[in-house]
Amino acid sequence: MKKELYDVVIIGGGPGGYSAALYCARNGYSVLVLEKLSAGGQMATTGQVDNYPGFDEGIDGFELAEKMQRGAERFGVETEYAEVNSVDLSPANKKITTSSGIVSARSVIVATGASPRELGLPEESSLRGRGVAYCAACDGQMYRSKTVAIAGGGNSAAADALLLSKICAKVYLVHRRDSLRASRIYMEPLKNSGVEFVWDSKITEILHDKRVSGIRVENVKDKTTREIPVDGVFVAIGRVPDTGLFKGQLDLDPHGYIIADESTRTNIEGVFAVGDVRTKALRQIVTAAADGANASHYVEEYLM
Repeated sequence: MKKELYDVVIIGGGPGGYSAALYCARNGYSVLVLEKLSAGGQMATTGQVDNYPGFDEGIDGFELAEKMQRGAERFGVETEYAEVNSVDLSPANKKITTSSGIVSARSVIVATGASPRELGLPEESSLRGRGVAYCAACDGQMYRSKTVAIAGGGNSAAADALLLSKICAKVYLVHRRDSLRASRIYMEPLKNSGVEFVWDSKITEILHDKRVSGIRVENVKDKTTREIPVDGVFVAIGRVPDTGLFKGQLDLDPHGYIIADESTRTNIEGVFAVGDVRTKALRQIVTAAADGANASHYVEEYLM
């Protein structure tokens, strides 16, 4: 960190964070991005991104992340790989304590994202990108004409099932209850979708060699088990927003997301939230990038 005080400090180096960084730097502000791992966030773990405009043959998520980072740094954005340990967002010059030291900011953009809730199976993490996925809109095309299973029973699982039923040869929906928790709007389309429901069941093992080859499911009532051959498993049991640092300072909704509208403003002046971490209807790379651009406008308005 080259400065003690930056005009804008962005916590999180995903598409929302680097989009905001690019726009703020082009507006003439000093910008620091704090990222604990590597650029891109969840996007960097996606092998093939087909729904971000401008790449007619798709692009690797990690490569897209690097391009976003380099594009922002071209205009003077600094990146510091450090863990943020605590924040004080109340003063005019806000304090961020990191593993690399303390930095002050006239404004802060929170872009910490949200992580998919995992099944918690031992083999799950190692198979991510090799048959285990968490976003049907992002990775569904990789399973065209193949057989997949979806774990979950809420709106996300229902929406994923409908989407995948249009491109996959076979879709199983595994749910531990005997009915979905999804909204009624999904029910009629699902009846005619060809999706096969595996009720009162949970996935207890992901079968695999180098890639996913099937799942073992257990009936939660009678404890019987069965194996189902599949090429992919989509986990749709919710997300966990990375907002622990901000509890008690920023207003959060009941699910832990930062309350911020399309202006990206939070309840604290000079603090903005972009991407998956804020309350919004659709969490995608393109909507995170749009948030970053919106945030830069209101940052400039705040700093003037």
